[in-house]
Amino acid sequence: MKERLQELKEEALAKAEQAETLSELQEIRVAYLGKKGPITEVLRGMGKLSKEERPVIGELANRVRESIADVLDTKKETLEAKQLEAKLEKETIDVTLPGRPVNVGGPHLLTSIVEEIEDLFIGMGFEVREGPEVETDYFNFEALNLPKGHPARDMQDSFYITEELLMRTHTSPVQARTMGKYDGKKPVKMICPGKVYRRDTDDATHSHQFTQVEGLYVDKNVQMSDLKGVLNRFAKQMFGEEREIRLRPSFFPFTEPSVEMDISCKVCNGEGCSVCKGTGWIEILGGGMVHPRVLEMAGYDPKEYTGFAFGMGPERIAMLKYGVDDIRHFYTNDIRFLKQYHKA
Repeated sequence: MKERLQELKEEALAKAEQAETLSELQEIRVAYLGKKGPITEVLRGMGKLSKEERPVIGELANRVRESIADVLDTKKETLEAKQLEAKLEKETIDVTLPGRPVNVGGPHLLTSIVEEIEDLFIGMGFEVREGPEVETDYFNFEALNLPKGHPARDMQDSFYITEELLMRTHTSPVQARTMGKYDGKKPVKMICPGKVYRRDTDDATHSHQFTQVEGLYVDKNVQMSDLKGVLNRFAKQMFGEEREIRLRPSFFPFTEPSVEMDISCKVCNGEGCSVCKGTGWIEILGGGMVHPRVLEMAGYDPKEYTGFAFGMGPERIAMLKYGVDDIRHFYTNDIRFLKQYHKA
């Protein structure tokens, strides 16, 4: 057995010396040191030896195993070092080459406009509220003085899911929900930005999905002059201190009286041009004093509380502020368009 163990040692060391890859080295390790290897077979035959020979052969077998294992470990380190060296040589980086530019994303133009509007109104004491995009008919219409069968519902051709559920057509339901939570006992000063949905044909100025920001202020002794002051401050901060505003009578079911707000055209400074169609003014948003019926349905006493509400479209504001001529640019994800408004 001594001769057999010595032969196995010499064979294993010779093969380890000739091995050129780590996989070959692993095969040698398994072949000689594995459970089914020849050294293990020698140890299994020790039962035939005398008591005096067993410890001698056992010690020799262990030394042979250790010698083979040591050589294999050393060889493995050598092969791994060569492999790493070859990899580093192959992956050499020329540090003198110019770096590759990394494209950095940024907020979408509409996101930036909405955040700018939010910051502006937060600075005037308004809080930001949000609500569900899938809304009930009650909060979307009835709580806003639009009962079933009201002709004004036809102006907001809606995506109905069931008879009582629909995709909200404006963010005004958030106002109704917020007033309802206060149960007529607490002032409300809020804006509610978000997506809204209407069955409309997509073109340069219309979309079936768009964004709205609506505002509401309900308290004692709120007047139309308060609304004008807030909207005047908004127009000047959003479009420039030189902008002027005007309020024109209009109609909305949830406000009375109702107004449309125009701003002086920034292209011609109110003198008249093709952008403002020669009028010197551009329509920007609508608003008015909250209808007494809306206050009553929310639990407020209209003899004690008054309020104003307004609504605007960030897409329209962005188009006017930056000269965008097609609302579809906001939704088609053309990187060339988006890059123009990315602030690094």
